Formats: sequence, C-alpha cells, structure tokens
Amino acid sequence: MNNKFEVSTFILRVVLGISFFIHGLTKFQGGIENIVGWFDSIGLPGGLAYVVAVIELVGGLALVIGLGSRVVSILLSLVMVGAMIKVKLAVGFLGNGQMAGYELDLAFLAMAVVIAVNDSKLFALDQVIFNKQSNKSGNQKVA
Repeated sequence: MNNKFEVSTFILRVVLGISFFIHGLTKFQGGIENIVGWFDSIGLPGGLAYVVAVIELVGGLALVIGLGSRVVSILLSLVMVGAMIKVKLAVGFLGNGQMAGYELDLAFLAMAVVIAVNDSKLFALDQVIFNKQSNKSGNQKVA
C-alpha cells in the first residue's frame, strides 16, 4: 500500500482516537448521571449514555493503539449518525447560537468511515498480535 496513504490513515486514526477518548472521559468526569438525564430528556433511554460514553472512551483508546480499528470505527460512526439525526440536524450545520451544529460530527463520521473502509495498519497493535499469531502457526504472509 502507498506509504503516504498509510501515514495519513494513521494520523486520522490517532486524532480521531484522542478526540473520542477525551469526549468519553469528559462524560464520566462531568458526571455521567447528567448525561443519562439529558438522554432521557431528548427521548433516548438513559442507559444508552453509558454505552455511548464507553464506546467513546474505550474505542478512542483502541484507535490510538490500533486495536480493532475497523470495528471501533463502525461503532463510532453509528454514534455520530445517531447524534446528528437525534440532536444536531435540528440546529443546522453551524448550530443555532445555543448549541453547536453537526459540522464536527460530520467530520468525525467521515474520519471513522475512512478508517473503517481502509483500516490503519501503521503502528497498530493489531499488526503485532496478528503477526505473532501467524508466526506461531507457521503461516507467514507473502509480500
């Protein structure tokens, strides 16, 4: 694969991972109960707040280290689609002065889709794990 492509996908993976990790961490640090209440207030099950926060926190960390990047990116894409449809579309692309619009959500969605489609193998823990497994079983990749 093209080296520039791998580097750019790696950069997307790490930046998206850090961004989601921080978003998830903030949900817990700020009081997840507040997020649960907000989810209830917009017609979503409050328990879904825990699911979203864990996906963001753990998924963000997994992206940074390159563990399950495709699966994590699909989960994060679903979170972004849900956020845009349920909350952000009503306030528009740039927001309404009281709430941010969906421009950041759309950028995060695009980044996650690129990673889900193309994966990111550069400095990825998946590569270390799968290479060790293939070496133990005697199956080696042919370049």
